[in-house]
Amino acid sequence: MAYCRFCQAPLDHILIDLGMSPLCESYLTADQLNQMEPFYPLHVYVCKACFLVQLEEYVRPDHIFTEYAYFSSYSTSWRLHAKHYTEKMRQRFSLDGESFVIEIGSNDGYLLEYFVQAGVAALGIEPAANVAQVAVAKGVPTLVKFFGRKTAQELAAEGRRPDLLLGNNVLAQIPDLNDCVAGMKILLKPGGVITIEFPHLMRLIEGNQFDTIYHEHFYYFSFTAAERIFGAYGLTLFDVEEIPTHGGSLRIFARHTEDHSKVITDRAKELKAREQSAGITEINYYRSFAEQVYETKRCLLEFLIEAKRKRKCIVGYGAPGKGNTLLNYCGIRADFLDYTVDQNPYKQGKYLPGTHIPIFHPDRINMTKPDYVLILPWNLKDEIMQQMAAIRTWGGQFVVPIPSVHAYS
Repeated sequence: MAYCRFCQAPLDHILIDLGMSPLCESYLTADQLNQMEPFYPLHVYVCKACFLVQLEEYVRPDHIFTEYAYFSSYSTSWRLHAKHYTEKMRQRFSLDGESFVIEIGSNDGYLLEYFVQAGVAALGIEPAANVAQVAVAKGVPTLVKFFGRKTAQELAAEGRRPDLLLGNNVLAQIPDLNDCVAGMKILLKPGGVITIEFPHLMRLIEGNQFDTIYHEHFYYFSFTAAERIFGAYGLTLFDVEEIPTHGGSLRIFARHTEDHSKVITDRAKELKAREQSAGITEINYYRSFAEQVYETKRCLLEFLIEAKRKRKCIVGYGAPGKGNTLLNYCGIRADFLDYTVDQNPYKQGKYLPGTHIPIFHPDRINMTKPDYVLILPWNLKDEIMQQMAAIRTWGGQFVVPIPSVHAYS
């Protein structure tokens, strides 16, 4: 019997069963292709007590995140998102040379570098040593550690309590959720603010975004569930922004519950009411999701089978975690996709986990002139279609698989 990671209630309702899948960021070298490759169940549960959507933990986080293949800086649009965020937070919360910012899961310093450039003292906390080294080289001080109560107590004891504590797309990746949120409470300066970004569960379900589910993400949050979790540790959500990243995300704002200087905004109240109205705290809300996913798989395979029967060449663009969930769940291997490409040199020359599709530099697309380019990081489709617009000169088309299969000429 599995139990809820937050409230310890029994988990007996499965939102979706995506079968067996390898770790989505475990890219393979050529000499690993004939070795045993571990696959783990990709079963997603809904807690009927607190309605936190979650996976079981099959692999220790230090196995997943000590060396990581994802570097945030390789996405132009993501860097722009980070830049706009830093400007907005500096203005809203009057952050200056006397302020201190800490980011949990700071990756390669893609965000904190903008605070540093503006003269705001910053510190990153990042467990993956290989990406932390890149941040340090940019001038972003970075601790190579996992975040929780222990790290928070150490920093607080040193007097390093932040005015702004942030974590973008990291909360879902911390298996001990209670330890992490308790650590935020310990570390945040009195009067300080926490901002956390994560894909919105309602958008995941409405947008059929099942490929954003993988072992490295242990949770999928609604505003309602997040409010309950933060509230349990003396933190109050006082504001929220709905933002377009990752197919539709939330940026939540939290404060110490005893800090009454920041009132709860109307948009926080409105979103909570909208979730309640949609039925987010009723199990029936989750029942139709699985059939949506099954139909998406059938439609994508029908498209690929028809294209291959017409002797069309199909390749992928990107090697993101979401792409590996999609390809492994749908059984799409090199018999459908000749190869994929990625701008991240760390992934080039390697192979996708499970499917063993080779990864090349994006220039290969111009060399081979495929008929179709399947965009795996569909949340970046506009950026990618602009970058790769040259495929139209030979009649190539882009294909986006989510929320439904669509070809763009």
